[in-house]
Amino acid sequence: MTVDGSSHLHLKRRRFAPADIMEAEAAKAKFVAVKEKFGRDLRVFETSGASSSLTQVSNDDERDDFYEFTAADYYRLLATKKTDKYLKTKKIREAEVAAHRSRITKTTIRVRFPDNHTLEVAFHPSEKIQSLFDLLSRMVTKPEVPFILYTTPPKKQIKDMSQDFYSAGLIPGAIVYFSNDMPNREDNAAVNCGPFLHEEVMSLKGLDVMPEPVEPIQATPEPVTTAPPPPIPQDPKAAGKKPVKPKWLKM
Repeated sequence: MTVDGSSHLHLKRRRFAPADIMEAEAAKAKFVAVKEKFGRDLRVFETSGASSSLTQVSNDDERDDFYEFTAADYYRLLATKKTDKYLKTKKIREAEVAAHRSRITKTTIRVRFPDNHTLEVAFHPSEKIQSLFDLLSRMVTKPEVPFILYTTPPKKQIKDMSQDFYSAGLIPGAIVYFSNDMPNREDNAAVNCGPFLHEEVMSLKGLDVMPEPVEPIQATPEPVTTAPPPPIPQDPKAAGKKPVKPKWLKM
C-alpha cells in the first residue's frame, strides 16, 4: 500500500526575520537587566489621554466632597451584600476566606502617572503595601519629593503601609494613581509635570519579550505496509484423493 505525499501532515509555525530575532534579544536583555536591579518583572506602557485627563482632574479640580460616600451609595452596596453570611458560623467564614486566599498567588498592580505612563508590577498578595512604596522610591526621578498613591472612584488615599495587598482589596489586580504631594499647590503642579520614572525603567516602554523563533517542522508518517493474507487451510483427506472422472465421461 502506498501513501500519497500530499497527505503528509505539516505543523506550521511562525517564521521570524533576523531583525525580529535581534529586537527580541535586545528587549529580553533590557528586561533581565531591570529585573536584576529592582528584583521585579516590570512593564511600562503609555496610557490614553482620557485616563491622563481623568487623573489630572481628580488631582487638582475635584473637591473631596465629590467622592463623598452618600446614603444612597450605602444602601445600594448593602443590597448587593445580602447573602447568607449571617447563617454561617465564624469558623466556616474564616475557612472560606482562607481557601479563597490560597487560590490567589499573584496580584498585578498598575501605577498610573500624570504623564500618561503606566508601570505594571506583580506582587504576592501576602506582601505588604510598603513594598510597593519602597519600589517606587527607587524608580522615580525625584525620590526626595514625597508622593501619595490612591485609588478611584471614590478617591481613597492608600495610607496603611502595614496592610498586605489581599487585606487592602488590591487583588487579583488594581490600578493605583501616583501623585507628588507638596504643601504648596503651585509647587505640586510643577513637580507633577514629569518625567516620573528613571530612564532605564522607561526603556521598557512598549517592549514585550517575543517567543523563541521556531523553524517549521514537517511530520512524515511512517510507511504503511500490509501483510499477505494467511493461506487457506486445506483438508488433508481431500488432498490425498485421486481425481475421479464423472460417469458421463466414460466410454
